[in-house]
Amino acid sequence: MPRAATKRTNHRAGTHRWRSALTGGALLAAALAPWAVPARAAEGSGAGAYVALGDSYAAGAGIPAASGGLCLRSDHNYGHLVAASLRSSAYQDVTCAAAKVNALTETQTDAGIPVNGPQLNAVSRETRLVTVTVGGNNLGTSDLGFVDAVAVCTALAPTNPFGAPCRDYYKDTLAQRLDAAAPRLTQALRTIHDRAPRARVLVVGYPSVIPTDTKRCAGKLPTTTGDTAYLRSVLDKLNSMVSRAATAGGAAYVDTLGPTEGHDACSADPWVAGLLPASPTLPLHPDATGERAMADAVLRTLGH
Repeated sequence: MPRAATKRTNHRAGTHRWRSALTGGALLAAALAPWAVPARAAEGSGAGAYVALGDSYAAGAGIPAASGGLCLRSDHNYGHLVAASLRSSAYQDVTCAAAKVNALTETQTDAGIPVNGPQLNAVSRETRLVTVTVGGNNLGTSDLGFVDAVAVCTALAPTNPFGAPCRDYYKDTLAQRLDAAAPRLTQALRTIHDRAPRARVLVVGYPSVIPTDTKRCAGKLPTTTGDTAYLRSVLDKLNSMVSRAATAGGAAYVDTLGPTEGHDACSADPWVAGLLPASPTLPLHPDATGERAMADAVLRTLGH
């Protein structure tokens, strides 16, 4: 393909990824736009003693220094930090922003363009450690998952400022999407064990994006108080689903919610960004400090 055509193709793929943020209106679009870094597509293959799998929370998307093309991997994500602490002789990072559970076993595409190969292709009999964070993107109709849900709640807030219009809109839909994703994640974990029978497999949960005391988010998140509480309940259900799938798939669950409580997007010392990140990361994603906290949780689970 001519160089100019390749550049146009990659530009369309990157534009499509960020266009999905428009679901919730101009606020999220403005928050996301600064971090739409154009890059080449990447596909994972081969084998490593430690393989990192997952979505943008595992990739550290938006945190410098970024690599991995449209997958927006950072060398400050928790996988890299764990690998450095373990002095892993062979580390392979195939995480990718916007990955859903099916990206573990299928090629991930963006606007019809391949972005990342099936992540489980990186797992082999030589693999000794696998970490994976995935499931949050299955909440949304776009590739942004939990952020997509926040966008919808933001758009609906003016329709019932003192109620929970987003909760009323979704009803049981998000719980149903999680229920549908759970068996696919369980099966993927079993496949990992089949491919790497001597590997420890850790399913790393999601950090505290929203606090338990959701009143602290007043004026910091453009959602109603009722919907902020609803979103926290969705986050809890997401981690519960991931934990259950880990158990069913013979993996260990790593809690990152507890270690990051008090450092949510609404806190005075956030490790997870708000809609307008104060440090380099994507909106409602962990920054470098948050990724460090997630790495520390993994290392504790490993006994380090």
